[in-house]
Amino acid sequence: MNTNIVTDPARKLSLLIVDDEPASMRALCDTLEYEGYQTYGYTSAADALAAMRERTFDLLLADLQMPGTNGIDLMKSAQLIDPTLVAVIMTGHGALETAVAAMKAGALDYIQKPIKLATALPVLERALAVRQLRIEKKRLEENVRERTEELKIANRELEAFSHSVSHDLRAPLRAVSVFTQALLTEHSATLNDEGKRLLQNVNAGAAHMDRLITDLLRLSQLNRQALHRQPVRFAELVQRVIDGMTNERAGRDIEFVVADFPTWQVDQGLMQQVFVNLISNAIKFTRERERARIEVGYRMDGTTLVVFVRDNGVGFNMKHMNKLFGVFQRLHSAEQFEGTGVGLSIVRRIVERHGGKVWVDGAQDQGATFYFSLPDS
Repeated sequence: MNTNIVTDPARKLSLLIVDDEPASMRALCDTLEYEGYQTYGYTSAADALAAMRERTFDLLLADLQMPGTNGIDLMKSAQLIDPTLVAVIMTGHGALETAVAAMKAGALDYIQKPIKLATALPVLERALAVRQLRIEKKRLEENVRERTEELKIANRELEAFSHSVSHDLRAPLRAVSVFTQALLTEHSATLNDEGKRLLQNVNAGAAHMDRLITDLLRLSQLNRQALHRQPVRFAELVQRVIDGMTNERAGRDIEFVVADFPTWQVDQGLMQQVFVNLISNAIKFTRERERARIEVGYRMDGTTLVVFVRDNGVGFNMKHMNKLFGVFQRLHSAEQFEGTGVGLSIVRRIVERHGGKVWVDGAQDQGATFYFSLPDS
């Protein structure tokens, strides 16, 4: 039975009334019909449950004591058919303890017999409001289930795509690189300078595409990779990153200044990637400086650690700031500075997964400072 109904203001709310006394049942049906409800009356629990399998009711109003069953058992059976159904129990005087037991079993409220309309109507209104809340809750739960399933399907497709990119697209790239390199090394004597230049461009293009694939795969995997937080000494992590950049630093005069960071709870592998990207950026964009200076420091903003990587490089125009963290967004040409335009997007994704944010400050020809925040976990 579909219980995902939308309450139509013009629709009469339907009440399922069950009372083994026909006269009482009929009188209550007639009274509540007059108050604007659509009523369906039954004198047996079996008939009431059979009716529930045929149509939807907004509320069950059931007598507590009936031959062969009771209102509590009827309510439980009814809510197996429609979990959003709200039940109100009718009970005679002197049965207050049993009525309270009914509420503990799942009834929303109870009404004492003989029923007074002034007492019953507010109870029914409240019960029907709860019914609508239950319907909305069920709808939201179903939406969550649907979205979760969609996400699972999307993740499976992304996994398949990543596998295809990693294997199927890289194979022809490797062939291009191998064959162009073979031509350059084994047939150099038969190539004129223009032919060598063109082959070198082909080789460089293949290498650039391979780096793009690597960066895009890394970016796509970030949301699916679980965070493994642990205490990390940032000063040691940064120094390892710097020590590992021997090729980038070769022949350069670079002064590194690294603060004595507090230990912080982060995913060490992902945070290392953040520093690799930011520090390699700083090394690249200080290339034109005779003496480069790169500072990695921090400040505390309450319980949040704010980390910065500052350089004295070429900087940028702040009006283009919003482009910096987008995929494939570059503020300098590839001829000036190599790169794929994905590195800062990876930084942002990692920091946001840690609950922080990234921003930047800089000026043309006056260096840049990249900041990221890490809330206390």
